Amino acid sequence: MIELSNRDIAQIKKSTISNLTLAVLLSKCRFPDVHFELLGMPFAFNVELLAARSKKMASLLKENHPRNVSDFLKDIRTDTETFELVARFCHGFELNLTTENVIPITCLAHYLEMTENHSPDNLLNRALTFFEQRVLTGWNETIKAYHSVVSNLEQALNLGLIDACIDSIIHKALEEPRLLGEPMKISSCGQNSADEEECFRPSARRRLFVLDWKSEDLTTLPLQLYEPIISEMNQRGLLPEYIAASLCNYAKKWGFYSDSGVESLSLCQRNPRKDVIEAVERLLPRRNGLVPCTLLFEMLRSAVLLGSSSDCIDGYENRIGRQLDQATVKDLLIFSQGYAEEVQYDTESLRRLLKHFYANYSSSDMSGIISVAELIDELLLMVSNDINLNAGAFVSLAQMSTFASSGTDRKSDGIYRAIDIYLDKHRHFTELEREEISKLLDCQKLSPEACEHAMQNGRLPLRLVVQVLFVGQLQLRERITKEVQIIEESMKKDESEEEKEKEPDEDRDEEELRTEMEKMSIKVMELERECHKMKAIVNGCNSHKSKKWKGSMWKEMKRKLGCMNSIHDCKSQVKKKKVHPKYQV
Repeated sequence: MIELSNRDIAQIKKSTISNLTLAVLLSKCRFPDVHFELLGMPFAFNVELLAARSKKMASLLKENHPRNVSDFLKDIRTDTETFELVARFCHGFELNLTTENVIPITCLAHYLEMTENHSPDNLLNRALTFFEQRVLTGWNETIKAYHSVVSNLEQALNLGLIDACIDSIIHKALEEPRLLGEPMKISSCGQNSADEEECFRPSARRRLFVLDWKSEDLTTLPLQLYEPIISEMNQRGLLPEYIAASLCNYAKKWGFYSDSGVESLSLCQRNPRKDVIEAVERLLPRRNGLVPCTLLFEMLRSAVLLGSSSDCIDGYENRIGRQLDQATVKDLLIFSQGYAEEVQYDTESLRRLLKHFYANYSSSDMSGIISVAELIDELLLMVSNDINLNAGAFVSLAQMSTFASSGTDRKSDGIYRAIDIYLDKHRHFTELEREEISKLLDCQKLSPEACEHAMQNGRLPLRLVVQVLFVGQLQLRERITKEVQIIEESMKKDESEEEKEKEPDEDRDEEELRTEMEKMSIKVMELERECHKMKAIVNGCNSHKSKKWKGSMWKEMKRKLGCMNSIHDCKSQVKKKKVHPKYQV
């Protein structure tokens, strides 16, 4: 070992030899390597060699003894692997730069001031050249490098490395949107299929990438790196279909809870998922039809169970409400997780969804409104089989079903069927409770088949049966009136034609017409008398009397109308009534 005095060393430092030659000379001197720990890992390092490449270390050595520099080395914000690579470079070993380590090495080299002014062919310039020429030119390489900034987030942001990665990724996504994934749903953008297909097809002249290789997925990024990219893509005008596709995949991967339930997740597992669900709602483009309704409902469930903010839940409900006519019955089965053992349906959430739908529905086509009305009817019919469903929740759903059908020509058969099933599952209800449940049924909108079934339904309250009987009477009178009008119009038409063809037989035709009219008048008078009898009986009927006259009265009415058939058989009225299959219980 070369023994040098402090005076000799000072003179060498003042000499004109290069920093690298000085470092090699000093490494052979009496100064031993500096021993320190970085993130729990021991290092033995010659600070003089580091000073030859690092301006910051050179400045420290001028003011401090080499052994005192260890405190500075302990505070370096980097990982052990990156520091070891930089140390090997300072000792003269060849440096292997990769897409995964170039950003951490660049940050450490900048922190140590390893510039060209201090030493030629220094590390900072090498790393920046590699980053510009080998990383930013490729999609996969850029994403891998961008993923590595987590450990040096602040430094990479200050150096502009993060902005460079984001700009490179967005530029490539604008050229080839399929790098983000295929759209979840293609919305119509033209009048014909050719226009629609061309709407989302990237231009052949702009297609710079061939996707026959495995591309890196943005969904592998942590949220703190993923969110800035998607936010910038929204501002740059990237096709919203592809942004929505990427966000949906990200929510599936990092936001949804497991099948075992949210209760099995610890707090440290739940909060990141909640952050993802909230971020996805903020970033999703506002246009309708980009995300399937089923997936939006899944996001809403996750937001509710993970305890997301009210703004997040309101946002998902608004999105679902705007396209509620695309939902299915299974989508609407939103449960409220409470402390009670029984599972109750979140009727308030469904009410808000309906409010959003009707508030934003502007089309003159009624098909969407009819679809929603049918959807609520199906939901009511499905939940009516639930023995644990309380009367309040059922009545609330029935009210929404009635509201959804208002303004349409739909019959009330669906709600009647649901009430019938629910009362059958809850036979312990009192007469008053059954009346409370049945009062929402609009008897005026029941079909003839439903009326006939309700007249013999022992589960319905007596008040409702009487109302159905009265409605049946009115429907019968309307049918009679219509039949008479049809016959009169037909006879007038025949009379007009016969007058033109057979003028000599005018007296005979008038006599035949008079005879037919007299017969029809007699038939109408008989039916009117029967209707008056029915009205008198309905006004004073009770449960015992209604069972006694119901069959015979309707049998006689049908006989006089001449409408006895396989469905309305007089024998089935007494023994086993044949009704429409969808009303059988």
